[in-house]
Amino acid sequence: MNRIAVIADIHGNFPALEAVAADIQRRGISTVLNLGDHASGPLWPAETLTFLMQQPWMHIAGNHDRQLVQHPPADHGASDRYAFAQLDQQQLEWLRQLPAQAQLHTTMLLCHGTPTSDEQYLLETVVNGIIQLAQPSEIKVRLGGAQATIVLCGHSHIPRVISVNAALLVNPGSVGLPAYHNPLPEPHVVETGSPAARYAVLEPYEHGWRVELIALPYDHRRAAHQAQQNNQPEWAAALSTGYMHSELST
Repeated sequence: MNRIAVIADIHGNFPALEAVAADIQRRGISTVLNLGDHASGPLWPAETLTFLMQQPWMHIAGNHDRQLVQHPPADHGASDRYAFAQLDQQQLEWLRQLPAQAQLHTTMLLCHGTPTSDEQYLLETVVNGIIQLAQPSEIKVRLGGAQATIVLCGHSHIPRVISVNAALLVNPGSVGLPAYHNPLPEPHVVETGSPAARYAVLEPYEHGWRVELIALPYDHRRAAHQAQQNNQPEWAAALSTGYMHSELST
């Protein structure tokens, strides 16, 4: 098996996606796995989906993709509401057809959150409003009966490489949103501390898999300006700095 690029959580950040796609192409990687949450956000949802629909990549749905096509527009949050208004019926139908999970060969499982929930973190636990690395026992429960030796997940936007028993668990981080507030399972903040676009490269190695977690610079000021123009100052701060504090934005 050749090198594999893994992306997740683009959230309509088309400049970040373009930068990541160009870097993947520069590395000569042809297999790209996309773990969902493609469009939701006050950025470029239509341009993002137009690009993704043209790629020969393996795509699955994230929780926001599911919400966009399954929830009534009146029930959408601000990010989903903006994206839904920008997408055409062909794009919405493409999202509707995406599977919740997928398997590459017999060893690699793709899911957005966990194998059974697109809204639950696989590798993190929230305790008293603070997100932290989950314990191996918690991760085992969330994996359920998954038999894959490699599990690829997104949702938390936090890049991680974890080993639990014989399984390698990888979150590539977020292509397009380096910090956010999440009200579930209780209110908490995720911050990566950098505006970089994130993705991962997996490569077969002598004793297993080599995993490279990549933080890629791109024109994040353009993305922050777009969020500000669309009346989402928290997104603008997050895209500028990787923190959820507007006073840090540049």
